[in-house]
Amino acid sequence: MNQRILIVDDDPGIVAAITPSLLAQGYEVAVAHDGDAALSFFAQFAPHLVLLDLVIPALPGIAVCQQIRQHSAIPIIVVSVKGGEGDIVAALDNGADDYLVKPFRLRELLARIRAVLRRGQTEQALIHCADLVIDTTLRLVLRQGQPVRLTPIEYAVLAELVVHRDKVVTARQIVQRVWGPQYVDSTDYVKGVIRRLRVKLEPDPSHPRYIVTEPHVGYRFNSAAGVSS
Repeated sequence: MNQRILIVDDDPGIVAAITPSLLAQGYEVAVAHDGDAALSFFAQFAPHLVLLDLVIPALPGIAVCQQIRQHSAIPIIVVSVKGGEGDIVAALDNGADDYLVKPFRLRELLARIRAVLRRGQTEQALIHCADLVIDTTLRLVLRQGQPVRLTPIEYAVLAELVVHRDKVVTARQIVQRVWGPQYVDSTDYVKGVIRRLRVKLEPDPSHPRYIVTEPHVGYRFNSAAGVSS
């Protein structure tokens, strides 16, 4: 079965430019021109990925993103003319998986789509690690059986570490995958999120056992935490 992509954009030029290439790549495509239609199409079309503009009629793109995230973890790539840092961070904080600023190169958009879909396919749905349970399908994290409230950005950083568990992930890699390639030098973003994750997840945040720092390199999710030899 072909993967389905929902385009949410009121610019007919953008829709006309994107759609033929998506169809040529074997995707099924549906188009919504405003926020209300986006939510209606989302329920009917059951897409595997959403390409979402922020500036659309009826319901803003951020609100659409928030409502989708209330009951679905499918990838959302924001494609918007708004390229300010605040706009990008707000979209990612509200559940977007990636952000592409208009105008963009079609090849880059297709590469982003492939990467996000591939990442979702390779993730293990349920990860157990000592007293932590991470359900990537439901975007749910449990500690000692109790839900842990994470922001979308905190979850995205944790998911990057978990997907590459027991391997070192550099701060630059995390920034590129979570915030976007234009932020590869803003590694201080990662330090703040790691600090908050440790407070929420670690038994002793000052001596972390799950999210380990590899000095001068990056971070590693230690899946063997709590396993005695």
